[in-house]
Amino acid sequence: MTPSQDANTATAPAASGIDFETDEQKETNPLDELPGEVEMTIFEHLEELRLRIFYALIAIAVGVIGCFFAVKPIVQLLEVPAQGVKFLQLAPGEYFFVSLKVAGYTGLLLASPFILYQIIQFVLPGLTRRERRLLGPIVLGSSVLFAAGLVFAYFLLIPAALKFFISYGADVVEQLWSIDKYFEFVLLLLFSTGLAFQVPIIQLLLGTLGIVSSKQMLSGWRYVILGAVVLGAVITPSTDPLTQTLLAGAVLGLYFSGIGLVKLIGK
Repeated sequence: MTPSQDANTATAPAASGIDFETDEQKETNPLDELPGEVEMTIFEHLEELRLRIFYALIAIAVGVIGCFFAVKPIVQLLEVPAQGVKFLQLAPGEYFFVSLKVAGYTGLLLASPFILYQIIQFVLPGLTRRERRLLGPIVLGSSVLFAAGLVFAYFLLIPAALKFFISYGADVVEQLWSIDKYFEFVLLLLFSTGLAFQVPIIQLLLGTLGIVSSKQMLSGWRYVILGAVVLGAVITPSTDPLTQTLLAGAVLGLYFSGIGLVKLIGK
């Protein structure tokens, strides 16, 4: 055996060892690692949580106070679907408390982006690279769907429900409504519809985490139809079938769209 052959024989195990180590390194997915991991004590976490909650409460207070001083145009905007029905103040201060309620809901809605930002900043250090990539699309999609739910309720659900009630007793009773009861109906329907429109986001999370596949979601379509009908009956404050059918149909459309999204991402 020549000296060159001895050198090649001696270096062969070392080369194989280097390749084996590289294969082990490849088994660790860098997307599952925590970027810039920083250790914090439990007290530091609690202090940060306290600050985030404090900032969120300040944003809500500013939003509610600002909306209260501009509540009249908001009230007039929410009265539009009533199609000219006259509203009555049946108790002293009823409109004042309605104004507080409208300002509270509207202020919370306006402050929600800042609240969401505080939540993201609190949980972001504990997320892996893969989870951070999902965070942006999920937050954006959730915001868009919530806004779409508000628009759907304002332009379709509320007018349909009110038209049913107005036409049903038009030749028997005069339409004079309590302003407090009306705004309870409108605000509840707006926000419950916005929450119901989050169905595709929940599906996307379940599919991404590997909890439920698109095939499993599709196989339970019978239960989904039943659940959508029940959800439409529970969420809508009115008892008319038209409003419940519209909301149930929207939820079903969103559910099957969510199945398409989960299938599209390969889950």
